[in-house]
Amino acid sequence: MRSPFHVASCLAIALLLAGCSGSKSSGGDVYTVKRGDTLYKISRQTGTSVSELARLNGISPPYTIEVGQRLKYNTTSKSSSSKSASRTAKVVPSSAVPQSSWPPVGQRCWRWPAAGKVVMGYTTSEGGNKGIDIAGPRGQAVYAAGAGKVVYAGNQLRGYGNLIMIKHSEEYITAYAHNDTILVNNGESVKIGQKIATMGSTDSDSVRLHFQIRYKATAIDPLRYLPPQGSPPKC
Repeated sequence: MRSPFHVASCLAIALLLAGCSGSKSSGGDVYTVKRGDTLYKISRQTGTSVSELARLNGISPPYTIEVGQRLKYNTTSKSSSSKSASRTAKVVPSSAVPQSSWPPVGQRCWRWPAAGKVVMGYTTSEGGNKGIDIAGPRGQAVYAAGAGKVVYAGNQLRGYGNLIMIKHSEEYITAYAHNDTILVNNGESVKIGQKIATMGSTDSDSVRLHFQIRYKATAIDPLRYLPPQGSPPKC
């Protein structure tokens, strides 16, 4: 019999898959590079790690790609855990809660999960970034944005590297991706501001933290709910 936290982990992965999978520019196992694409962004859309994309296409650092370039990617390399997660429950697509129905600012207490420059913002576009990406030095502390319970800590979801997901209530989950080291375990209760990981570049082309806030499974813009950077939570 599977433990409750195994089921919770599968559900957490399924929710993340539902909100972050994007359309590909061409069918099959080939992606056509569009303006504004990076290898990191394509990794997120195809579910193939940056290192795997680079290997399949003979691309070396700094991973320069050109508009119109056709890149092979590996759809069969996604972990069986991710596949089983998609079958675990009927998941809610990212567009299920329209922006007009997002929760009011101040409904919950959030703090910044890491200090640093936001190098990629949130977008509602198809296949776009469903959170914010914060740059920083390798090993920088990553903190829980709110109190809750860890429902996933692992690296089975390609494109996200070492990933942590924290459930804060029946409505809210936060996600922390590309960590170098994970400092919490599945089922562990964490406090707001608790150090949960160190920043890294797992499944990314640079050191960064990809951070999401999900409300009723819908990815919402974290910058709308976080306090001004460098300021403590107002709660």
